[in-house]
Amino acid sequence: MKKLNVAIIGQGRSGKDIHGKYFRTEDNQFYCVKYVVDKDPFRRGVAEEIHPGCKTFADYTELYAVNDIDLVVNATYSEMHYSITRDLLLHGKNVLVEKPFGRTRYECDELIKIAKEQGVTLAVFQQTFLAPFYEFVRDTVKSGKLGEVLQVSIRYNNFARRWDWQTLQKKCAGGAYNTGPHPIGMGLGFLDFDSNTTVLYSKLGTALTSGDSDDYAKILLTAPNKPLIDLEISSIDAYSGYNIKIQGTKGTLKATPASYEMTYLQDGENPDRPLIEESLKDEAGNPVYCSETLIKHVEGEKFKGTAFNVGTAKLYEQLYYKITEGKDMTVTPEMAAAVISVIEEVHAKNPLPLKY
Repeated sequence: MKKLNVAIIGQGRSGKDIHGKYFRTEDNQFYCVKYVVDKDPFRRGVAEEIHPGCKTFADYTELYAVNDIDLVVNATYSEMHYSITRDLLLHGKNVLVEKPFGRTRYECDELIKIAKEQGVTLAVFQQTFLAPFYEFVRDTVKSGKLGEVLQVSIRYNNFARRWDWQTLQKKCAGGAYNTGPHPIGMGLGFLDFDSNTTVLYSKLGTALTSGDSDDYAKILLTAPNKPLIDLEISSIDAYSGYNIKIQGTKGTLKATPASYEMTYLQDGENPDRPLIEESLKDEAGNPVYCSETLIKHVEGEKFKGTAFNVGTAKLYEQLYYKITEGKDMTVTPEMAAAVISVIEEVHAKNPLPLKY
């Protein structure tokens, strides 16, 4: 198997410790890191140590003239994703861009259009779609085991504060743009990426952040004949306890990236109760509360792997075969663009004061 030559732009946490980490694992049978770009000389030195034999540059434009690059990973600051990806596509490079895909739907659609015109591959790094816990929940919902799903609640919450660039609106940052692509993407997945999806309600707020962007977001989505999607991205929730909770007509499932629990009913084990319109009473005629003991089934298990190892490895394997054989990927740029549509609308409806 011929390995593809990779250039990574950016050696921050994502470029070094997510993408770079994958390239250094045994899961990577597909790529060779040959070039690394970062304006910081210290980071370039570290890259040369952890990716032996790679050549480093201070400016990504130096990649234009390099002819043996099969894939460029754009792991730059969020506000740079669009402009740098656009430049790379126009110079005939295959690009994997970190989330968020862009600031606006227009930017995303333009990148998709350029990639098609140039005949190159464009992919977006939203590996949560390939995380074991999300795949399990999605497959369980599709199986009908929980009956008709009425509500999907997704929480990416904690009780913590940030004071870095990821708190600034000018950096295309904040909870909705930074963390949001994960829960919003999953939420849209439970709606089958219906083009008629509606933002029923949204609210952005600032709580513990040092910057001027959101660290609290509440978003309600739905589509015709689809469940209600209840999304939260919060820095002030110490008691969430789950990432996804499914409420269906036959049961409930809650999951984190580490494990799941599910309580459900099986057909035929709890026969329908005839409706009694009068007040209920016992044999002596005393009033009683309407209650029964349902026959329920409870199960749970731990997941093997997370979005950061299993999800990343799956996405990169799919990307390899997309570049070499034209095979479809689970995560498409169009899906990532739909995520940005929601985030853009939520920000438009909830403008925050620009302070920096």
